[in-house]
Amino acid sequence: MLAVKHVATMRVLYSILFAAIIAALSYGGYNFYLLKNQFDESQVLDAHLQYGFDVLLDKLKASNAEVERLNTLNGDITTVLQAKTQESDTLQQQTQNLSSTVSTLDKLVNTDKQLLEKYSSVYFLNENYVPKDLTNIDVGYLNRPDKPEQVIVGIMGHLTDMLKAAGDAHMPLQVLSAYRSYGTQSALKSIYKIEYGAGSANSFSADQGYSEHQLGTAIDLTTPTIADTLAGFDKTTTYAWMQKNAYLYGFSLSYPKGNTHFVFEPWHWRYVGVALATKLHNENKTLYDLDQRDIDEYLIKFFD
Repeated sequence: MLAVKHVATMRVLYSILFAAIIAALSYGGYNFYLLKNQFDESQVLDAHLQYGFDVLLDKLKASNAEVERLNTLNGDITTVLQAKTQESDTLQQQTQNLSSTVSTLDKLVNTDKQLLEKYSSVYFLNENYVPKDLTNIDVGYLNRPDKPEQVIVGIMGHLTDMLKAAGDAHMPLQVLSAYRSYGTQSALKSIYKIEYGAGSANSFSADQGYSEHQLGTAIDLTTPTIADTLAGFDKTTTYAWMQKNAYLYGFSLSYPKGNTHFVFEPWHWRYVGVALATKLHNENKTLYDLDQRDIDEYLIKFFD
């Protein structure tokens, strides 16, 4: 009897065990199914992602290729632009050079070449020569305010600057005489011949046509004390100041001691341009010591 009960109990236990095994297998199989589905889905997703990545990679490669192409194109364009810029700069420089040449030629054409000629028995100005653009010197700078004196417009600034600088240095510098026409010089020379005799007059006064005063660039200077006698001007501090500073304003002494044209005239100064006056001052020369061809090179700078 006990054996029968035992067998029945074992059967029940086996049945329960079998059912448990079946349930476990079913549960595991279901989980396996779920996991497999997830794996398959992940594989599909990975495939899509790989495809997308490959597409992006291809686009990136294409983009890099385009960037390289654009960089190459940009380099070519930069090279072309640099070449064009250089060409433009060259053309601009050529244009500036041409403009400068035209300006230089224009200045030469419009600058009276007579202004740097050597007169005083060397070159001749005829009776019809009158300098262009004569203008009156301020009466405040004249020794004889009631007698107008003129120079050409182009040197007026240099002259007034010099007279003002002399005044600022307490040097009583005044203009006694400036431009003289051909006729005025002729009349003056005739008076000197009568008063001093022809020989003496020729030693200190130019014949008409040979006077620097006809150019409108020569001046006779004096002081209030000496006035029109001009005696002793070379002994004054004013003359010493002129010797030291006149070249800065473009003026040069025409007839120093030992010149071969006239007696020593410390009062007679001629405007020759700052560049040439500086050369003459530095070399202790006068205009008449230079060859005319060398003088002519300074004509372009005459009014500078």
